[in-house]
Amino acid sequence: MASLFDRSPRPGIRAGSLAAAIACAALALAPTPAAAGAHSARLSADLTDHLAAGSQTIRVIVHGTRAEVDALAARYNLQIAKYLQSGAVFQVNAGQLAAMRQDEGLDHLSGDLKIQSSVAAADVETVGADQVWLGTEEGRAQTGRGVTVAVIDSGINTRHNALRGRVLVTRDFTGGDGQDRYGHGTHVAAIIAGQAGRTADTKDYRGIAPGAYLLNLRVLGDDGSGTVSDVIDAIDWTIVHQHEYNVRVINLSLGAPVLQPYRDDPLCEAVERAVRAGLVVVVAAGNYGKTADGRSVYGAITSPANSPYAIAVGAVDTHDTAQRSDDTVASYSSKGPTRYDLVMKPDLAAPGSHIRSAEAADSYLARTYPARHVSGSGANGVIQLSGTSQAAGFVSGAAALVLDARGSLRPVEIKAALQLTSTFMPDAGIVGAGAGLINALAAVRLAETNEVPSATTIAGENVVASGLFSTTMSTRVAASLSQRSSVQITTVANGRNTNVRFIMWRTSIMWGTANAQVSPIGGQTIVWGTYVDGNTIVWGTSADGDTIVWGTSTDGDTIVWGTATDGDTIVWGTTTDGDTIVWGTSVDGEFD
Repeated sequence: MASLFDRSPRPGIRAGSLAAAIACAALALAPTPAAAGAHSARLSADLTDHLAAGSQTIRVIVHGTRAEVDALAARYNLQIAKYLQSGAVFQVNAGQLAAMRQDEGLDHLSGDLKIQSSVAAADVETVGADQVWLGTEEGRAQTGRGVTVAVIDSGINTRHNALRGRVLVTRDFTGGDGQDRYGHGTHVAAIIAGQAGRTADTKDYRGIAPGAYLLNLRVLGDDGSGTVSDVIDAIDWTIVHQHEYNVRVINLSLGAPVLQPYRDDPLCEAVERAVRAGLVVVVAAGNYGKTADGRSVYGAITSPANSPYAIAVGAVDTHDTAQRSDDTVASYSSKGPTRYDLVMKPDLAAPGSHIRSAEAADSYLARTYPARHVSGSGANGVIQLSGTSQAAGFVSGAAALVLDARGSLRPVEIKAALQLTSTFMPDAGIVGAGAGLINALAAVRLAETNEVPSATTIAGENVVASGLFSTTMSTRVAASLSQRSSVQITTVANGRNTNVRFIMWRTSIMWGTANAQVSPIGGQTIVWGTYVDGNTIVWGTSADGDTIVWGTSTDGDTIVWGTATDGDTIVWGTTTDGDTIVWGTSVDGEFD
């Protein structure tokens, strides 16, 4: 049976029958009365539920200066649970929340949600990182040296040999000592910057950017969970200290349910602040790509991967080979579009299944899953884990390699370099793998030379660096990535040169094909063009801010989604088995 998005930690859309879908759409579009004339701040979906249930203990995130939040607390006799650089967390009951909502100074309110790590030898050959370490004809070897990656996670076991000497500073936002008793942060950190093992059976395991340094910013407890407010605190702390430690990348291998538009989500707002401050923010897309009984789920991207400013990463199963020909998107990897905003996510995909990396000795994951232990012990232990968390670590490491090659690149240009050189995965499509599987070797070459290589050789295979715009054409960037407005691509096909303009608008790179039109309208983005197989894809936002996406899938089925002018979300199309999918929101923006 078709279902609307729910408010559970596993939001998503499931394919179902036409009759059920139409019924759901009818319910979703039913109007809900609202009080006329009264100010009412927007609430995240969890706060709406708390209000309806009359909850007595609610943690609410509010924006404002120290003076403003103190005044708000005094005005409504509220308890401040903690201060943030961007506001505060209040602990209130339903009555106080209702009163706060009417305050003219508050635009929106958000719950301080529980956040989870995204767990379901970094395979460096799969993305060409081993060749980057050796150097290319165009430039020197890159290892990520001089680049620092902030790992906001469950902590890092700094005594593990793979990570000795790589952590510049440890800060624990949960009130602990920064040690990783869960085992997740250590695994992710070693994927990013792990050193070669010191024993015969671990010497082949190392991270994507072994020359990079790390910040250990602990926000997840011994069970792998934490709060959104602690993650926000860690992001804002990183922004303040980025120049002190030369931090260029933030890795967020964690996520929370999407319960409000990204513009209101305080975690997404923190990501935007970081990107505007010059930091690349890499986020796990989430592990909610299928139901317990194996059915595919769409629209289950988690927060803050739903932010257009983040690089959201899906997971690829390499099937334990370095060759790309057998790679598939992992069934658990969350697929887009995003809830509420319908942003096309993920942005990229990277290896995420059966990844071997550092094991935090005596951690929860090591004790609970002993069968996943691979080799070594103690400070040399290696464990195999899967998830978009691991995939995000690959992309953070690749970003460090690109920055080692060209440190002047801005976050949008790093994102562009990774997307333009990725290999599109047609079986997964945009909603499954975004621009495609990363190619660190091609991304570094682009950063060094301003040229997208027509192909690279990885693990003996000829790999096309194609992104979404070409799988067969040789390409050359005629304008520097440092330009703020666009990248001019010259494609060569059938002996003819054709110019295609790719607009980097705000934080996202948009793409099209020859003769496609790409234009910003009224501050919003409209992009349209054709896939390499001739199918039409269109997405963007209209001048009034509504999102519109339509096109045809590779099997000829029609897919359409967007928002109506009254704010209702409408999605319809046909799945490969001929069923129609429809879902939407009511006029007050709440999901039924």
